[in-house]
Amino acid sequence: MPTLRLALSQVNPSVGDLAGNADLVRSWTRQAADAGAQLVLFPEMMLTGYPVEDLVFRRSFVAASRAALERLAADLAADGLGELPVVVGYLDADGPPQVSGDAEPGRGARNAAALLHRGVVAARYFKHHLPNYGVFDEDRYFISGDALTVVRIGGVDVALTICEDLWQAGGPFAAARRAGVGLVVNINGSPYELNKDDIRLPLVRRRAAEAGAAIAYVNMTGGQDELVFEGDSMIVSADGELLTRAPQFVEHLLVHDVELPAAATPPTTETPADDMRIVHSTLDGIPPTPSGPAATGGLIEPVADEAEVWQALVLGLRDYVNKNRFPSVVLGLSGGIDSAVVAALAVDALGPDRVVGVSLPSQHSSEHSREDAADLAKRTGLDYRVEPIQPMVDGFLANLSLSGLAVENLQARVRGVILMALSNQEGHLVLTTGNKSELAVGYSTLYGDSVGGFNPVKDVWKTLIWRLAKWRNKDAIRRGETAPIPENSIGKPPSAELSPGQLDSDSLPEYDVLDPILIGYVDGDLGRDGLVESGHDPAVVDKVLRLVDTAEYKRRQSAPGTKISMKAFGRDRRLPITNRWREHG
Repeated sequence: MPTLRLALSQVNPSVGDLAGNADLVRSWTRQAADAGAQLVLFPEMMLTGYPVEDLVFRRSFVAASRAALERLAADLAADGLGELPVVVGYLDADGPPQVSGDAEPGRGARNAAALLHRGVVAARYFKHHLPNYGVFDEDRYFISGDALTVVRIGGVDVALTICEDLWQAGGPFAAARRAGVGLVVNINGSPYELNKDDIRLPLVRRRAAEAGAAIAYVNMTGGQDELVFEGDSMIVSADGELLTRAPQFVEHLLVHDVELPAAATPPTTETPADDMRIVHSTLDGIPPTPSGPAATGGLIEPVADEAEVWQALVLGLRDYVNKNRFPSVVLGLSGGIDSAVVAALAVDALGPDRVVGVSLPSQHSSEHSREDAADLAKRTGLDYRVEPIQPMVDGFLANLSLSGLAVENLQARVRGVILMALSNQEGHLVLTTGNKSELAVGYSTLYGDSVGGFNPVKDVWKTLIWRLAKWRNKDAIRRGETAPIPENSIGKPPSAELSPGQLDSDSLPEYDVLDPILIGYVDGDLGRDGLVESGHDPAVVDKVLRLVDTAEYKRRQSAPGTKISMKAFGRDRRLPITNRWREHG
């Protein structure tokens, strides 16, 4: 059987940076060539970054993508890499955008893969299955391809597919079986969700069985706005054996030798009327199979859930800050668990020299909260400042007649003004620290504690916040380092400290009661009856659902934050603000 040395390039492109992304392809292809690779794979939409959203509708951007692809093919040849086949994702179009007046049926923008060889585009493939759920809007942007591209490389027939093609039965993988291919390449921009890696491997195995072929699955890594991509690239044999698997949340070149069946002669060409066409081509002159020991990429074992989520949040924050060219971040340090976790994430993502933590005590701030904030700053080494807010609050109250909740919200808004002033003066990005449970029930002050340009824990339930804090401290101790989060911040009852003796439980159910209801309602789309049937107290369910439904206007104004769940607020969950539908008891 022929052997192909595959190189799966798990890299971190940036949306819109065509030149920078092309440079990544060139540098990683050089590494692959040095490792003796015979076929190099890059992720979905590698040249443009992913997702490009409405940039698809700009004809100038589509033209730039196509030109960048042709230039990349020539540059790879000029680099002495022209004999090495390279598969790269890019944005293509064979007609006007579907939103334009001159749109043509069956033509338009394409989510595409190109095979580059000897300075030219040797083959192209257009994505067949277009996802239109969750964060995906690909039916809005792209036209579906109707042909499977099969390229004979080193005596092996190799089919090209893209991301969602793997997640749906039929289509390209059924066509791949008809074509008798030995390998299906699947290039991906598959966003992270907790435990998605547990779903991915069985899925790849099912498609391998469907195609009767090995599958090389390469996924990008890195953060893009709310999304983070974890990599988790892998190769699975035709009989479902996991041959090699890459680590999560890091750039990585996975090089592995795979024995594959020799291509049939002549190739299969028949096309049923209700199935995809098969388009064949052949590459000559690829690098020979290297002599010496076989290349093995190794197997990376999955990590614990808390470690996985922490890595996702760190990477999402780091890339949001760096790709948007912020020099540093600033956040309010209350001494509570949420701000402590966000501060620890920021220090892990950026280093202590790029994180400013500001204690903003009022007359209601307890001494232990001030001490806990200072303790966290000492543990992490971040830039720590204290800005008492009471004189400013008193200045407002001397000129406004306010009482009760209005005074509580005033304190939060004074804090927001200070953080935004520091942002304007010193260039920091303000991080807000509200967790998903608080966002769900509207337990925040608009233009107060919700102020910020990014929220690292926006998609993290409160009960998971505690788990993350405990895990991060244990992990630090395991490595012989100082635990970053004070035990007092983890153990004390949560409080906004905006009035004497205030606790979150004064307004909300305990979080171990609240979160399961929210998870069922928000993530699971359960109605009231379903929640009650699950064992939740009807009166508590009614209260929680009322809070969630009436807080939509607040969530619509909240900062973006890294998605880690199946249904994050924002792109995943889209509900009208003006909405009279209620789940009645």
